[in-house]
Amino acid sequence: VQPDHLGMRGIDTVEQLADVKAVLVEAVPRDGHAVLNADDPLVREMRRRCSGQVVWFSMDEPGSETRDMIDAHCRRGGKALVLNPSERGEMIVVKHGPREMQLAWTHLLPATFGGKARMNVQNSLAAAAAAFAAGAPLHDIRQGLRTFSTSYYLSPGRLNEVEVNGVNVIVDYCHNAPGMRMLGDFVDRVGDSLESSHELARPSRIGVIATAGDRRDQDMRELGEIAAQHFDVVVVREDAALRGRARGEVSALVTEGVRTAMAAGSRCKQVEEVLDEIEAVQHAMSRANRGDLLVICVDKHASVMTELENWSSQAQAGSGASPDAPGADPDYAPAPTES
Repeated sequence: VQPDHLGMRGIDTVEQLADVKAVLVEAVPRDGHAVLNADDPLVREMRRRCSGQVVWFSMDEPGSETRDMIDAHCRRGGKALVLNPSERGEMIVVKHGPREMQLAWTHLLPATFGGKARMNVQNSLAAAAAAFAAGAPLHDIRQGLRTFSTSYYLSPGRLNEVEVNGVNVIVDYCHNAPGMRMLGDFVDRVGDSLESSHELARPSRIGVIATAGDRRDQDMRELGEIAAQHFDVVVVREDAALRGRARGEVSALVTEGVRTAMAAGSRCKQVEEVLDEIEAVQHAMSRANRGDLLVICVDKHASVMTELENWSSQAQAGSGASPDAPGADPDYAPAPTES
């Protein structure tokens, strides 16, 4: 439960938001299951509203207070999905009563980008917990985790990775401060690995960011402040639907947050406003160099992916490269229309 959508329809605090989300847990029948995040205190409280069984998942390490709670839950015959760290990596473990069953290494799951996308490690735990509660065999759950990726076709607009003329591009729907905090952690982990592979110059990290117009002013500023901690250059755009705001109002608030963080010594050294989404993508691509990391937080993902494909096609046409030449992605072809 994160502070998003606050100030809407009488919901002003995360505690009130948790009460709204708990309606799902209250709807679970006696023979059903609720898959809950044990690491979030507000979600843990929802167990009191569940008539069925609770299946916990947790990112916390063994020995933590949360894991002690889960161990006690399992001693009573309960179910949980946890991470067990080792020298070889993190293992997803299924716990059911006294039994522990190894499921998969997190760094071998495509959606986790070698374990760098911590949000998708967490999502993998939740998805596996839901499948296990539904009675799926472990080998089917394992196969699902090992074959699911964040490609455009399987998960459009959700951490899609493409290479465009040597630029590492990530397309994601991130549009609020909590999401930007998780995305920023991913950017840092990926960016550090890119820097270690380039000896001559440090690759730049460029972010194209925006948020919805119906968020609070302080939420917009916070988004900019967080983004400034993780990107060298921030390009602020706006969504097509302004949701009651005047054109330029949202971008001004986000930019204000970026500049506040810059004044306090953040990583970001330059912020620009390009309101139209496609123009913002074009601007970011025009200033990106080979080896740079460009993260585009999208509104109309299909249009953005089409624009990126156009950049690849133009480069291939200019060099005479075939569609399957190095740098081209033969598996990528964006949808021609909006979904």
